[in-house]
Order: sequence, then C-alpha cells, then structure tokens
Amino acid sequence: MSNHNENIAAHDHHGEHGGMDKKGIWKVFFILLALTALEFLIALGFVHHWGIIQKGVFLNIIYIALTLVKAYYIVAYFMHLKFEKPGFIIVCSVGFVLIVYAIWLILVEGNFLLGAFQSHPLFPNN
Repeated sequence: MSNHNENIAAHDHHGEHGGMDKKGIWKVFFILLALTALEFLIALGFVHHWGIIQKGVFLNIIYIALTLVKAYYIVAYFMHLKFEKPGFIIVCSVGFVLIVYAIWLILVEGNFLLGAFQSHPLFPNN
C-alpha cells in the first residue's frame, strides 16, 4: 500500500513543466485587462469622441491585431496550451490554420456568388 502512495506522490510532482501560479494568473489577467481597456479607448475615445482615427481598414487591422494577442494569451495560459508538448501545439495550430483557410474560402466563394447572382435576375420572365 505504501508503494501505491509513493507512486501517487511521484506523479503529483510535474518536473517537466510548470503550471500557472497565482502570480502568473494575475499577470495574464492584467495584460488582458489592459488590452481590453486599450480596445475601448480606441473605440470610444480615438474614434467616436475625439475623432483622431477614422473608421476603415486601418482601424480594423488594429482591432484584429489586439484580438489575436488576446486570443493568444487566453489559449496559451488559460487553456494551458503553452504548457503542452510541441507536437500537440503544432497539431492544434495546423487545425486552426485549416479552419481559418476554410472560412476564407467560404467568404471568397460567397462574394463571387453574390456578384454572380446580382448580375443576373432571379426570375427573368417577370
């Protein structure tokens, strides 16, 4: 019976990687809070209140970049992907890239079909 307890105790000590401690969780929380506050500052302050930045492609690129940084922190730390083995990270990344590629193909194809259907009437006999 003591051999079983020693195996459990040895299994509980993960020497290969460290998890998140309270300090790390709070650090990531404040980084995410700062990024969210920056998004609100840009949206409500720079765009709507002061009019420093105009709506358009540049603003969308800023929002997408900030969102991707926030997504990295959420996936890496709160979903524990940063602490996984490199092979699993690569598999998840390839799957993510393929999903993004499929979404891009659907949008391109939908844009083509939208243009094709608008140039021809749906009911030509009316």
